[in-house]
Amino acid sequence: MIKPAKLADAIADHLETLIREGVLRPGEKLLPERDLALKLDVSRPSLRDALEKLEERGLLVSGRNGTHIAQFLAPIAAPLAALLQADPETAFHYLEFRSSIEATAAGLAAQRATDLDRTAIRGLADRMKATHGQDDPTEEADVDAQLHLAIYEAAHNTVMLHIMGALSEMLRNDVFYNRDRLYTRPGVRDLLLNQHLAIADAVVAGDAEGARAAAEAHVVFTLRTLREIREDDTRLEASLRRIGRTDLIESAERA
Repeated sequence: MIKPAKLADAIADHLETLIREGVLRPGEKLLPERDLALKLDVSRPSLRDALEKLEERGLLVSGRNGTHIAQFLAPIAAPLAALLQADPETAFHYLEFRSSIEATAAGLAAQRATDLDRTAIRGLADRMKATHGQDDPTEEADVDAQLHLAIYEAAHNTVMLHIMGALSEMLRNDVFYNRDRLYTRPGVRDLLLNQHLAIADAVVAGDAEGARAAAEAHVVFTLRTLREIREDDTRLEASLRRIGRTDLIESAERA
């Protein structure tokens, strides 16, 4: 139970902490006012004042459909996504950046993860294994993203969590590259599973060096595979242009 000198301010500070720590995530809908007041064991007028304070800070958005955690990085992320999609090198620039961040996050997670963090990571690793046998890789790719987010959370670095969370959302929307093409490339899906399990195992074991190495190797492999896909596409496009050249020239017979 929250028992502050000024209840509305304390409720607002409590909810702000949950948002900052990633417990409450952008886009998520809060419980209705009555239910949330009961959950926090506070009065509805005090809760209402607290929610208004958070809305003024740009952390909540209220409307006819209830109160949601604001997409507070959207003013940056949305135009950035549009800008990056226009650059064919974006995927490689993103992965070059991510290789160092991912390794650092995995190392920190191995050092800082709580028992609850480790349980969450184990659960997601088990889900990846369970979905691996499905013909459609969509669910496995989704759990892939959740596992990386769980590792950012286990690193207990709020700046990393929010920045990489926003980039993860772009990745889900294929801003950087098409994840389906990566997962359906022959032989790649099995390797990706093994790489994710190696990262998860090292984090859970508290092996910081092993976690960093596994995470960096995973990103380097992804970058190399995407380059191979790009090169294959370039060669295919050239072949198609050669096949279609007859549409552009007059045949010798007509000449």
